[in-house]
Amino acid sequence: MRRLSRRVRQFLGPKPHQISFHYIDILRHCKTTDCIKITHAQIVTGGHKKNPFIAAKLIDKYAHLGGSNVEHARKVFDNLSERDVFCWNVVIKGYANMGPFTEALNVFDMMRLSGTTPNRYTYPFVLKACGAERDCVKGRIIHGNVVKCGLEFDLYVGNAIVSFYAKCQEIEVSRKVFDEMPERDIVSWNSMISGYIANGYMDDVVMLFHDMLRDGDIGFPDNATLVIVLPAFAEKADIHAGYWIHCYIVKTGMELDPSVGCGLITLYSNCGYISMARAIFDQISDGNVFVWSAIIRCYGTHGFAQEALSMFRQLVDSGLHPDGVVFLCLLSACSHAGMHEQSWHLFQSMETYGVVKSEAHYACMVDLLGRAGDLGKAVEFIQSMPIQPGKNVYGALLGACRIHKHLELAELAAEKLFVLDPNKAGRYVILAQMYEDEGRWQDAAELRKVIREKEIKKPIGYSSVELESGHEKFRVNDESHPFTTQIFETLVSLDRIIGREARIQCDAIL
Repeated sequence: MRRLSRRVRQFLGPKPHQISFHYIDILRHCKTTDCIKITHAQIVTGGHKKNPFIAAKLIDKYAHLGGSNVEHARKVFDNLSERDVFCWNVVIKGYANMGPFTEALNVFDMMRLSGTTPNRYTYPFVLKACGAERDCVKGRIIHGNVVKCGLEFDLYVGNAIVSFYAKCQEIEVSRKVFDEMPERDIVSWNSMISGYIANGYMDDVVMLFHDMLRDGDIGFPDNATLVIVLPAFAEKADIHAGYWIHCYIVKTGMELDPSVGCGLITLYSNCGYISMARAIFDQISDGNVFVWSAIIRCYGTHGFAQEALSMFRQLVDSGLHPDGVVFLCLLSACSHAGMHEQSWHLFQSMETYGVVKSEAHYACMVDLLGRAGDLGKAVEFIQSMPIQPGKNVYGALLGACRIHKHLELAELAAEKLFVLDPNKAGRYVILAQMYEDEGRWQDAAELRKVIREKEIKKPIGYSSVELESGHEKFRVNDESHPFTTQIFETLVSLDRIIGREARIQCDAIL
């Protein structure tokens, strides 16, 4: 067959797939709503608004920008007479990422009623929406659908199921799904680790991270992994993990971005390595306000209030705008250092930087006045607050009353706290101890009876010893260790030896 001449091809016009790719290419370069709308108008006037391929890309671009653009995406979708699974997935994805999340679930139900079969790309978006809504019932139903269609062992769907159950605080189910996955990638591990952190299982985070390092199939941790695990190691003050991660970043040439840098600064700070925290700060080239907050908190926590103030001045000079967290760190540091004038100056200057004062900022000032013994001024300050005082404010006042033995005011603060924070045992215990100090045993007994009747649990404190095998926890009179008998026998033996040596030293002196 002879090839068509150029003039004939021009007369016939471009083929449908060429038209689709033409508009797809234009949409790919659109970065603003106005640009998308102009292209959208060209698609409509060209008579291609019913093209599912073009419509799917248009929906995706609108939804990606969020806000009112999600409504534009939905209108494009609703105007389609024929929708393939790709179109359904794109609109569900838009709602799952930008909200409203319930609408993602509604569209999924519409998809099933239309007779369109969901695929391996549909379920991760739907499960994400279920997790965001904490809709455990709907999520379990969708999990059942996944099993029925044989996708429970798909990697992407499995990752979404792990994340969903973790968000619904069903961490045991999440771990069971994770353990049964025949294949895992770095996202699988990150999802499980993130789930443990969100639910407060820090010990499991550490163990799972080490399991991940021993798993040779996934390669090495990525930036997201380090961002996720660093808060757990920081909470446990695990300096060895900090060294390992720091060395790993250096050896692999990984960029020390602000997110990882913040985690390392906090970890070194919690371990007392202030100079190392500062060295990390100095290595971050693109330091944002969160990085500055981390180093300011580091100095403030360890009593270096002047250094914290110096860093604040450098932050302002760098052109960045301090946020509420920065001021919270500064106010706390100055309060603990007894720097009254600086604290009031910072507190009053917050509005200059456009920072709204929160209840936590007011609580810092109450703590400042309370530590100085100005309980009367603290009460006046609370009464003059433009916002409603919360548990942080009255908690600071109660703590000050405990220090200065002001029982009458402590009762008033505790009365507020029993309403604002009724399930925190520490509030009841402080007041009970103050009653006991005053010899009011009956009042103390009644308060402790309330704790028992309401079944208010006080977190049990423990000590931690770092050994080669990891961290060992123990509590007062703890007998849970497998070598408890040998440990106590050794302690008794040491006590006898110390006593004998002390007597020998006394005899020698006499």
